[in-house]
Amino acid sequence: MQSTPSKTCAVIGSGVAGLAAAIRMQNKGYQTTIFEANAFPGGKLSTESLNGYRFDMGPSVFTMPHFADELFELSGKNPRDYFNYERLDPVYRYFFEDGTVLDGFNGMDQYAKEMASKTNDDEDTVLNYLKKTERMYNLTDEVFLHNSLHRAKNYFTKAVVKGLLNFGKIGAFSSMHNANNREFKDKRLVQVFNRYATYNGSNPYVAPATLNVISHVEIDRGAFYPEGGMHSITKALVQLAKDIGIEFRFSNQVNQIIVEQKTAKGIVTANGKEMFDCVVSNMDVYNTYHKLIPEVKKPLKTLNQPKSSSGIIFYWGIKKQFPELNLHNILFAEDYEAEFNAMFETKTPYHDPTIYINITAKHTSTDAPEGCENWFSFVNVPNNQGQDWDAFIDEVREAVIQKVNRILKTDIRPLIDCEMVFDPRVIENRTRSAFGAIYGNSSNNKFAAFLRHPNFSKKIKNLYFCGGSVHPGPSIPLCLLSAKIATDSVEN
Repeated sequence: MQSTPSKTCAVIGSGVAGLAAAIRMQNKGYQTTIFEANAFPGGKLSTESLNGYRFDMGPSVFTMPHFADELFELSGKNPRDYFNYERLDPVYRYFFEDGTVLDGFNGMDQYAKEMASKTNDDEDTVLNYLKKTERMYNLTDEVFLHNSLHRAKNYFTKAVVKGLLNFGKIGAFSSMHNANNREFKDKRLVQVFNRYATYNGSNPYVAPATLNVISHVEIDRGAFYPEGGMHSITKALVQLAKDIGIEFRFSNQVNQIIVEQKTAKGIVTANGKEMFDCVVSNMDVYNTYHKLIPEVKKPLKTLNQPKSSSGIIFYWGIKKQFPELNLHNILFAEDYEAEFNAMFETKTPYHDPTIYINITAKHTSTDAPEGCENWFSFVNVPNNQGQDWDAFIDEVREAVIQKVNRILKTDIRPLIDCEMVFDPRVIENRTRSAFGAIYGNSSNNKFAAFLRHPNFSKKIKNLYFCGGSVHPGPSIPLCLLSAKIATDSVEN
């Protein structure tokens, strides 16, 4: 019979990283309680329904599922008893204004064949590029993704020493665009690979070419679809957490982290003080410092780094099915560089935006009424600096409709059955992401991607951090790794 844990842990926020951190802490012998300001779990990885349409509200691409499975195995459970997933092929369908349609197939060989058949670059060129990103991934994986870069002892492992000795080979001194532009003749292929900068809300014309490793994860390692949609990941983790004895407190916003003698001692909610042996914050690190521990000296150099992009999302019920669309679709802007300049320089949406359309009804038919589709239509926009978002929403909606109509040769305006809209203000309020910046700090300088906030506090004992705003960064697998690094840092 399992003994009652003698130590306690509070986790602030039930995003995927918060759930993972809680599960790991419970398995370390801490009685863990999750405090969630919303009435529902998941943070960005949540769901809403409207007029018979169900929508995943945030992350829509699932890679490296073994990091999620690991949480169940750690808890002595079979992950397949909680959720299942299938490998996608193709992963993406890309649409260009000139009528080109490219399928981003699974696996290097098939991917290269497709790209060579429809662009001006040959198979060997594409394959050589994909193999180069694989080598970059192998050099950076153990160094930057699985370790804290903020502990000196981690620099003396064999893998880290190897990675650091090969630092010049990981593209840190070139921008993504410059690196990709050297590799490919066809500007459409350059655009396809530049877009991976948006996975952490950055500008490919500035961000380091190291981020090209993201394409390797998706193309070679695979992207997956969880049965029932992305929110099934959250449902599975919540159920696992309950099964192993974690307590949830929904609609229970944490207002303060109690710090005494440079040690985190507990939290304060509307219900009063509660004392804990350690605290893990899954809240955006900027807001953690400014709202929960405002009296603590802030690491301003990190907190004040430029923030990532945000998004305007139209959740549309569409009264028609479009067989030419897949689960994941990208409709590219004609002038990609101008789009990023608008986003990061003038802080405005671009008049001809790149549009991402995710349609889970392609795999889960019950996500939309019969003969209909649920469109998650996403446009990258700047984070919230006080712009007139109401005016921008109207402009972006019109631009999206016109672009979809033009590329698909249709008219979706009368097909829009219902609509929900998220903009940076809604994202900020719903997910506590500072300025509505979905991905925390951007990677728009050579070293920002490598120097995110650590997963522990250097000033406050027993305070830890997880989630997309801290090391190693945003995305489901990196958030899961942030929880592992954070909880591995806990001193028993």
